[in-house]
Amino acid sequence: MLDKTTTSEAEQNLEVVRTAKEELSNPGRSHLRLGTITRLRWFAVVGQALTISILYWGLGFSFPVGWCLSLVALSAWLNIILRLVYPSSYRLIASYAALILGFDIWHLTALLYLTGGLLNPFAFLLLVPVSISASTQYPRITIHLGMLAIGCATLLALYHYPLPWYPHDTAKMDDIYVTGLWASVVVGITFMAFYSWRIARETRDMSNALAVAELVLAREQKLSALDGLAAAAAHELGTPLSTIILVSKELRAQCDGRKETAEDLDLLTSQAERCQEILSTLSRKRVDTDLVHGRLTIHEMIDEAVEPYRSFGKGITIDTAASYDATTEQGRTQPVINRNPGLLYGIGNLVENAVDFSSSQVNIDASWNEKTVKIVISDNGPGFDMGILDQLGEPYISSRHPPGRENPGEKENGLGLGFFIAKTLLERSGASLSLENQDSPKTGAIITLIWPRKAIEAEKSEWVA
Repeated sequence: MLDKTTTSEAEQNLEVVRTAKEELSNPGRSHLRLGTITRLRWFAVVGQALTISILYWGLGFSFPVGWCLSLVALSAWLNIILRLVYPSSYRLIASYAALILGFDIWHLTALLYLTGGLLNPFAFLLLVPVSISASTQYPRITIHLGMLAIGCATLLALYHYPLPWYPHDTAKMDDIYVTGLWASVVVGITFMAFYSWRIARETRDMSNALAVAELVLAREQKLSALDGLAAAAAHELGTPLSTIILVSKELRAQCDGRKETAEDLDLLTSQAERCQEILSTLSRKRVDTDLVHGRLTIHEMIDEAVEPYRSFGKGITIDTAASYDATTEQGRTQPVINRNPGLLYGIGNLVENAVDFSSSQVNIDASWNEKTVKIVISDNGPGFDMGILDQLGEPYISSRHPPGRENPGEKENGLGLGFFIAKTLLERSGASLSLENQDSPKTGAIITLIWPRKAIEAEKSEWVA
């Protein structure tokens, strides 16, 4: 019964992970709020208007100032219309975001065309809309916007009004210099887009994975709290049930030989007493949970975490012993720890991965001394991919897939998000985690967990003999 229950909970936790991952990682979700892009555009409008005013009225440079101010006004009116139609908190869908960012590229291109093309020192601003897209949209949109920006930069290198300059003088640059400017803009767009996309992706993956980890841990904690609710129910219902039994017995004594009434009262009494027994059992179970199941030795903790995976057809051995360097009685005594749902889930997830990838055997060795507690999980599978061994533990990074699973996208079972959750929960408990492969000619992976003993061990006053 315990095996079925624990396995069911593990399956439900996996379903929580899958559902949350699908919701949080949906590529159709937009990460760009309208308020963000309108504020940036207001900043651009003010900067463009100020620059045009200084050049034309302050320095006396000659350029089509009327057309430039009209373009600035167009950008301002677009901001006003968007603000009237949508709230600032509105998250733009992908197509709307692409249109607005595309408009910004065309708008800046038109201004640059009127003011010197790529010779204008503000030509580098072409990379801004592409960088915003890389940070908030999925790659297909960013690629299209990047191609648009590069195409506009190419047109600006070939066709443009003269660069605003002093009267009776012209700013003229060699073609080789213009080509260099074009190359710098193209490289800047490409580099900044990739850099922004990479940073934003890592940030979103980390944020989403932490959210899923919190969901799983919250569910484990809610399950642990059910025993407390059962004990409270037993306490609150005990008094009314005792009253029912007492009154029914008094009525039984006064029924004056009426057989049917006496039988009904006997049935009522027996059922009320049965309810009392059930509630008493729940109450005793809660006490047992507090005094016994609330504390675990290292061996008991590992055994409980491993239990759901013993039916997977792989051998699992658990060896626990004091470390050879334990010199005191305390160091040789097996640590007793408080029950921790996150700790159990984390170790269970590592064991599940080891079982999935092993050929036939998983070994779990636990040792301790006065200062540390150490658990080593090893299997005889193919081991970790050395190419990305250093990246394992980051969300959605996977290097191994169980034999027979042809779909490499099943990262929940391939040291992806589940492994990140396990690593996060274990590190939160004070553990340090290391990954390595066994030395040749052996095969298989080794996962080592080390806690400071004082971080994981329950206070001696809390131990149960």
